[in-house]
Amino acid sequence: MFIDSHCHLSFQELRAQLPAILDAMRGAQVHQAICIATTLEEFPAVLALAEAHDHLFASVGVHPDNEGVREPTVDELVRLAAHPKVVAIGETGLDYYRLNGRTVADMAWQRERFRVHIRAAQATGKPLVVHTRSSSEDTLAILKDEGRGAVRGVFHCFTEDLATAQAAIDLGFHISFSGIVTFKNAQSIRDVAQAMPRDRVLIETDSPYLAPVPYRGKLNTPAYVPHVAETLAQLWNEPVAAVAATTSANTRALFALPEAA
Repeated sequence: MFIDSHCHLSFQELRAQLPAILDAMRGAQVHQAICIATTLEEFPAVLALAEAHDHLFASVGVHPDNEGVREPTVDELVRLAAHPKVVAIGETGLDYYRLNGRTVADMAWQRERFRVHIRAAQATGKPLVVHTRSSSEDTLAILKDEGRGAVRGVFHCFTEDLATAQAAIDLGFHISFSGIVTFKNAQSIRDVAQAMPRDRVLIETDSPYLAPVPYRGKLNTPAYVPHVAETLAQLWNEPVAAVAATTSANTRALFALPEAA
């Protein structure tokens, strides 16, 4: 019924209790999930999860915040993405939230890494999972420069404004909402969600982070993604089942997922 389009089951907090998490997913009718890689070093563990479980899938990429890790090349990302359980490139993008004394100009390495991922997505035809924080102007500019009309994907865990969401949609991207949309102080994100075309919306947990209300502050898992759908149902004045069907269909279409067993 539900698909978690973005989670991190390879992170130690979740991997250590994976059987219980998978049981909870089944109980919550979360039938599929995409496990997102954040470094090349982590990728074998992400892929192993996808290989071991029919309803789990993987991405390959290097998160913009990660420094001191192996830098991806287009050729390596293309090679790793050839595995049939790898359904996306990323997560990738830009993050200027914590510059740690640096300037935006100093983040040229991050922008070049983003371009590498965009080129890999173009080469593979697989969607791009985009992370953007305090950097939407540059994120959109690079996507326009590198990939207009030739790359698709999703702006995950969306926290930007309506203009950014519309610009992403105009570039052919989807918008994914996380547990943040349930937070009391996130009315601006709910306003964006309410305005979105239904065929461009995904839901996610970004677990183990950002657990939705009523679990805010606790360890997040894919079993909590229905709470994101419940908030969207309220905003759209639709049954939760309709939101689940719409977002699941959107996720399967974007990532070329099979129907859930």
